[in-house]
Amino acid sequence: MRFSSQSIIIKSSVLIIGLICFMVFYAHIETRWIKTNHIIITDKDIPPSFENFNIVFISDIHHGPLFSIERVIKLVNKINRLKPEIIILGGDYVHRDAKYIKPVFKELRKLRSQSGVFAVLGNHDHWEDADLTKEMIHESSFYLCDNSSNWLKKGNDRIKIGGVGDLWEAEQIPDNTINDLKTDDFCILISHNPDYIEKLNTDKVDLTLSGHTHGGQITFLGLWAPVLPSKYGQKYRYGIKHFKNFKSYITSGIGTISPSVRFFCRPEIVVIKLKSK
Repeated sequence: MRFSSQSIIIKSSVLIIGLICFMVFYAHIETRWIKTNHIIITDKDIPPSFENFNIVFISDIHHGPLFSIERVIKLVNKINRLKPEIIILGGDYVHRDAKYIKPVFKELRKLRSQSGVFAVLGNHDHWEDADLTKEMIHESSFYLCDNSSNWLKKGNDRIKIGGVGDLWEAEQIPDNTINDLKTDDFCILISHNPDYIEKLNTDKVDLTLSGHTHGGQITFLGLWAPVLPSKYGQKYRYGIKHFKNFKSYITSGIGTISPSVRFFCRPEIVVIKLKSK
């Protein structure tokens, strides 16, 4: 009987150790398992020329010691194969050191879309070197949307794409995007940090796009994250959110911060298709 009990204990211990090893291995592998997530945004303000308009949105690359330049190259190629009409970058391009800024934009400038690339800065970009990041965005011929906006024209129609500065490290001036909007214009506002949604008080924005949270990075079956960089708990962790006057999408991002693992929270490229109601 004693031998039998010892055998059960040994087998249980081996099983537990094996399960832990598998979870650690899987959590590391998931960081590289980028999914392409297709979503549809319907809104009555989307004009006819922008019906089925395709937008690729990514955020939080965090190029650095945890995300190599080889992985950035693969990411760029994967996005280009989607043939987007525009690309939106949600900030946090590098991690830990300003030396990674020029290399990441050397590759990002190879992104191809029909009507341009629109970008904002995240908190990590301010922590490393905001001025150099802005310089690289301009040199890449991207549209810098920190407290700025642009009309995107197609046929006889147009939509507005703008953004605000990072909530933690910069100023937010939404009026630079919405001051010339009519209520029936379609407007996309980029904010790296989704907590800014709580400050947004207008009926002129139709869709906000954010990153920052990484979807929690480590979650319980994709439903709950123990650690989030948000004042509002799980509210803005991940996914599509519906509000009275607008919709919001918070992406799980591309890269990671330490520890470099993900659990039931795959990195993603988001493909947004616009459809009029």
